[in-house]
Amino acid sequence: MANKVYEENIIELIDGTKITVGPSKIKYLRGILDSFNKINKDSTEDEAIEIMVESVRIAMQEFYPSISDSIESIEDNLDIKTVYKVLEYCAGIKINSDQEETVENQAKSQSDGSSWQDLDLVKLESEAFLIGAWKNYEELERSISMPELISILEVKRELDYGDKKFAAAMQGVDIDKDKNDNAWEEMKKRVLYKGKDASDITNLRGAKAKKAGFGIGHGLGYEEVVG
Repeated sequence: MANKVYEENIIELIDGTKITVGPSKIKYLRGILDSFNKINKDSTEDEAIEIMVESVRIAMQEFYPSISDSIESIEDNLDIKTVYKVLEYCAGIKINSDQEETVENQAKSQSDGSSWQDLDLVKLESEAFLIGAWKNYEELERSISMPELISILEVKRELDYGDKKFAAAMQGVDIDKDKNDNAWEEMKKRVLYKGKDASDITNLRGAKAKKAGFGIGHGLGYEEVVG
């Protein structure tokens, strides 16, 4: 089986309709996170949930436009646990209704800890844009998700580095000597692992999990215990 850049998941509407969702394209992810980050320390539970539903409405513009015309339409078609699933699958926002911590406090914590505002997305998109696969940045953002952008940049940087290493070696220079990828690795950790340690085996999913030997490509099962 071919490797995947990201995992897709199935959600089910109240009427039984099944929809395949995955990481939102950057165009929609911008809207989802801009909406979600409106949750602040003063938000009540009702306000936090309304903002989350609005974030899901934006996600559905990509995956199921027929229910994305209003918050009411989302509320009519998705139960609250499915709302949480959409936030996780599409934007990496994890809300667990079974935890002792209230939903609004979890949401506030996720919003406060978001690295989205700190990410120099324009710089990353500009680097990818040099490939020449898109006619403008609007098309780029509608075409790829963050995991896809990171994967593209990884390959591009590996190829560029290989060319530089070969040219340097021809002149007797070892450019690996002072190589420092800390900034790049930290950025990947924030985007792909929501700030967690990228070397933590509990973060492995899909092909990476299979390669590491944890199950049949499903990652290592574990349970977070709230003390």
